[in-house]
Amino acid sequence: MSCSILRLLLVASAIAFAAWTDAASAATAQAKIARIRTAVATLEGVRVQLDWPDAATQGVLRLQAARIDAPALGYRFRDVTWQCPLSHAGNRWQCEGAVREGRSAALTLAIDIDDARTDASLTRGRSRIALNRESRTPDLTRIDLAQVPVSWAQALVSQAWAAGRFGKGRLDGRIDVRAPANAPLRVTGPLRLTGVAFDTADGLTAGENLSAQATLDATFGTNTSFAIDGALLGGDLLFGNAYIALQKRRVAVDLLATQDGVGGWRIPRFRWDDPGVLAAQGSAALGADASLRSLDVRARSNDLAPMRDGYLTGFLGLAGLADLQLRGAADVQLRMDEGTVHEAAFVPHGVAIDDPRGRFDFAGLEGDVRFSRAEQLESELRWTGGRLHGLAFGPARLPFVSDAGELRLREASNMAMLGGNVSIDHLSLRPPADGQGLQIRFGLDLDRLDIAQLAQALGWPAFTGELTGHIPEARYADDRLDFEGGLSVQLFGGTVQVSSLAMERPFGVAPTLSSDIAFEDIDLQSLTGVLGFGEITGKLDGRFDRLRLVDWQPVAFEAAIATDADAARRAGVRQRISQRAVQDLSSVSDASFVSSLQSQLIGLFDDFGYRRIGLSCYLGDQVCRMSGLGSAGNGFTIVEGSGLPRLAVVGFNRDVDWPTLLERLKAASTGDVKPVFD
Repeated sequence: MSCSILRLLLVASAIAFAAWTDAASAATAQAKIARIRTAVATLEGVRVQLDWPDAATQGVLRLQAARIDAPALGYRFRDVTWQCPLSHAGNRWQCEGAVREGRSAALTLAIDIDDARTDASLTRGRSRIALNRESRTPDLTRIDLAQVPVSWAQALVSQAWAAGRFGKGRLDGRIDVRAPANAPLRVTGPLRLTGVAFDTADGLTAGENLSAQATLDATFGTNTSFAIDGALLGGDLLFGNAYIALQKRRVAVDLLATQDGVGGWRIPRFRWDDPGVLAAQGSAALGADASLRSLDVRARSNDLAPMRDGYLTGFLGLAGLADLQLRGAADVQLRMDEGTVHEAAFVPHGVAIDDPRGRFDFAGLEGDVRFSRAEQLESELRWTGGRLHGLAFGPARLPFVSDAGELRLREASNMAMLGGNVSIDHLSLRPPADGQGLQIRFGLDLDRLDIAQLAQALGWPAFTGELTGHIPEARYADDRLDFEGGLSVQLFGGTVQVSSLAMERPFGVAPTLSSDIAFEDIDLQSLTGVLGFGEITGKLDGRFDRLRLVDWQPVAFEAAIATDADAARRAGVRQRISQRAVQDLSSVSDASFVSSLQSQLIGLFDDFGYRRIGLSCYLGDQVCRMSGLGSAGNGFTIVEGSGLPRLAVVGFNRDVDWPTLLERLKAASTGDVKPVFD
């Protein structure tokens, strides 16, 4: 039962008193009223009965109302009953008893009325609403609230926020309700919330253990509005992807919001001051579903370190960066409307960004980055160094210009990396607009990057060589990065070409990389020496088509490798395979020798001539479908020998478990393979 209905019950009680006064000689007085209207609400189907036996010191008041509607406040009650013992002394009347709606739990309603004032209270346990109204100010009602469940205010809040649902929590304070005949209803006064929880049915907006104190000034009617000036005292808030953890911090809040007539809200001003963490001010507009329609905000953080846990965990978690560490200070400005960014600025002050998972780090971020859709602006971003997936890079300077709805580089930018140079020859960034998300385009030149440093950083075997390549265009949109052009790597005396390169969620959860890789004229002696895979001399060609890595682990590819006799002959390289390489190759591919005679003779020779070596693997669903140079009965040929003794290695198991194959490769590279002759 709401405090705003107390006045209606008091009106009905006054009618009962009048009826009894008019029929003073009767023991019972009754009244039936079709409708009672006040500035707050309307009662319908009212029945009042007062029993007061002759010579008795008190009587019994019974009141029933079929309907009570307070549309401005959102309250609607049915089948309300109240019964209490009524007493009077002079012009003072008092009555206290149980009031309930239908079969709901009863509350205790007490009234105390005389010619000058009206006092009433509604209680349940320790929760109490007390009402006072003076006859000299009939349009003003003062209400005191003590440990009132916030659920009692559900209907009132629903007038401003239909989707909001309150759970636990309590409300304390004192408010004044002004209900003039020719003006909107106005509610003002100080309030305190303690331990409040709320949410919406879709789960996109919620609060937990929220405490606050504020002065409220609300007007209900055609143009409902709220003005709040106070502070949040702790709790957690969720607005879409934005999760705010206030803990026990005191955050000053100043807000003015006005309903726009179509269910949405205009917020001409807001202020948020979380000392030492975040200060923000601006304006906004919300849709009827609480979606953000426009925003104009200026914010500053003097210490970015607590920003992650306080404000950014929701956004960072979606990007797979929940552990990101921030240091330094920053200023941010943003103006957007209906999903289109019109102005933006980011001004870092000695900012450091550290991803503990090693995907990227930046140190010494300075300068400013400014974007405007309406005017041309120049700005610049600088850093002193950093790492990208463990690969260190040097200082860089990015000079920007904002023009024609995008932010782009004014000139190429260079930075040292892996003993070589990386040049960003062009970069353009287009903020969200017209229903499209963030879009980035850039081009890269890689010049003589040291493969040895790359291998060491990534924990690879001690590969050597240089990486040079040109990516004329790379496009990022919808959390996907696509590269045009390719990379050329000089490795082990041969060439590796990388093409069709693309990444999904490059900095998010389970990043995915896809590409095609082709290599030719790889020197096998250098390769097997680095891999610790016995020794094979010759030249190797091959392809990895439709390669797909998830979280940097292979999940699919179509691979085929084969020796190139012509290339070996041109280079003057003999085609030989050592005894250990035969054993390693056989163990990895689950192969055997073609005859028992070979198994007896192999131990007598250090190496063997071969004509061809070939192996292929189609990986999918954690199974490697293997084949070789051609069929060999029920198997497939992997090594085709040459000369005497004539060696042939044949594989028979075409389906090999991928994790098992990786274990075999690891064992072979460490020499942990025992000769087994079948």
